[in-house]
Amino acid sequence: MNEETKTKFNNYRNVVDDGLNKYIEVVYPENIYESMRYSLLAGGKRLRPVIAIETASLFNVPVEDVLPSACAIEMLHCQSLIHDDLPCMDNDDFRRGKPSNHKVYGEAVATLAGDALLSYAPKLIIDKTPKSVSADTLLKVLREFFIAAGVDGIISGQIVDLDSEKKKISKETLSFIYEYKTAKMFKLAVRTGALLGGASSSVLSSLTEYAQYYGHAFQIYDDILDVTSTLEKLGKTPGKDVNAEKSTYVSMYGINEAKKQALFYCDKACDILSSNKINSDILHGVVSEISEGIQKC
Repeated sequence: MNEETKTKFNNYRNVVDDGLNKYIEVVYPENIYESMRYSLLAGGKRLRPVIAIETASLFNVPVEDVLPSACAIEMLHCQSLIHDDLPCMDNDDFRRGKPSNHKVYGEAVATLAGDALLSYAPKLIIDKTPKSVSADTLLKVLREFFIAAGVDGIISGQIVDLDSEKKKISKETLSFIYEYKTAKMFKLAVRTGALLGGASSSVLSSLTEYAQYYGHAFQIYDDILDVTSTLEKLGKTPGKDVNAEKSTYVSMYGINEAKKQALFYCDKACDILSSNKINSDILHGVVSEISEGIQKC
């Protein structure tokens, strides 16, 4: 990602951070709002909301029209991280370089904070999206959100991931986990931006395919970092997949083949953009960051 693209990315990220801070204020009962804000404002690249804003910009959608949906996507992502870190799930004490939500507020409040973000997010889309966006478009965006958030999305990915621990699973099962636990959220981001822009069905399909490949590359790269990186760089405990005996591309094929697969998916993602003349420096740039990161591992 070149410096100009990084600047654009960071500008979008700052807009998202400001929106998240503005959209959730601390009111009574204070502890639940504080817990929500603790995880929501703990940092992170804001990849998914930035991708939503960038995709919408391809169709000349104003930032203010997409920002509520972009922030809602980040709330959903944050909710999944809070719950993922709980002792009953992946049991991690750190997230984004800070103690996990349940280590600060306790398991009960952390669970409720995740629930609160999950229900707050679609309300945000309804309440804060400008009235210039049609009700029909808003309904389509909400449908995409609920698909990604529910059993048709990250919940199925999480349950199959949990069920697969300490087991030898097939490549198809591993692909299902990556598709539902990771790629679905990137699909939500691009499809939200495209729907707000009134994209044609063919362009929507191409962007969805891009997110599919990018999501797989992203997750394989995450698997690689789990065995090659540090707590300081990752922001979460490294080696968790090995300790939990999770099946990953690294454990199934070895790190060299995992790198090859991730680069293959990166190439496929960029090919989709190029062949469909989708000219986005950020959509290309986030893929190139994975490619460059893998080559440095």
